Amino acid sequence: MKPAVILYKSLPEDLLARLNEHFDVTEVESLDAGVREKHPELFSKAVGIIGSGGKIDNDFLDSVPSLKVASTISAGYDQFDVDQLNARNIILMHTPTVLTETVADTLMALILASARRIVESAERVKAGEWRESITPDWFGVDVHHKTLGIVGMGRIGMALAKRAHAGFGMNILYNARKQHAEADKQYDAQYRDLDSLLAESDFVCLVLPLTDETYHIIGREQLAKMKSSAILINGGRGSIIDEPALIEALENQTILGAGLDVFEQEPLPVDSPLLRLTNAVALPHIGSATAENRYNMMADGVNNLITALTGRIEKNCVNPQLIK
Repeated sequence: MKPAVILYKSLPEDLLARLNEHFDVTEVESLDAGVREKHPELFSKAVGIIGSGGKIDNDFLDSVPSLKVASTISAGYDQFDVDQLNARNIILMHTPTVLTETVADTLMALILASARRIVESAERVKAGEWRESITPDWFGVDVHHKTLGIVGMGRIGMALAKRAHAGFGMNILYNARKQHAEADKQYDAQYRDLDSLLAESDFVCLVLPLTDETYHIIGREQLAKMKSSAILINGGRGSIIDEPALIEALENQTILGAGLDVFEQEPLPVDSPLLRLTNAVALPHIGSATAENRYNMMADGVNNLITALTGRIEKNCVNPQLIK
């Protein structure tokens, strides 16, 4: 008998067929309590789950006593209670590597869109405001040869540094838990403490996961240390920025602008002040959202589940200390 697996995200036929080769797969619409109450036997015997979204907490884990592996089709895993997974010896797999280049593309796009006021200008054109040669109120700021401060020099930070340095001649500063020799060598990057990075950078790009240490790492105090001509970019998680403090800084022009792909509440509420601010570019969390990359993420998630349940893990494990 094949191991029982719960799928809570639709997959392309070829990837679903691959899962079915190895497991007895049941697809559900979500992992919500109502779904679990409808199918208690299914959840009680499942040794693996694969999908994205939903909250994997103590309450959920009590309903899956046989669970051995959770495979999330995402790089982030803040919806998982990792401490509880560890306590129950449940391996957590994620997909951090396949989305690196795609997310770096999005971050570079946010830098350009925010600096050159791309969204605002396009909307003004559509509104019929372009009736003669543009005046200075349409002007943006240059990106090339400016200073980019990257907070979080992991895979995505490195990919962004490559684009910015090689493509736009930008000076690279970075803040991370430790100095990054490869960044120093390849992109002439320079390590800075956070306060110095904020003060020196023309663009500050956040590429951080959400943890207790990074929650609201950028607040009113940090925003006040940035140049008034600086632009803040967030491609990590929404709650690494104190959103009300950011809105205040944008309204008061403490900083020039912001390019945001993530928010404290998603979807972004329709009454959010960010939607009326012309100096904020707001995207619907599209960092990894290309057809090619989303397929690759799903394929990686499927492969992660197979390797984890067959004892052949080589990468993408959040809690490798559990591997026996």
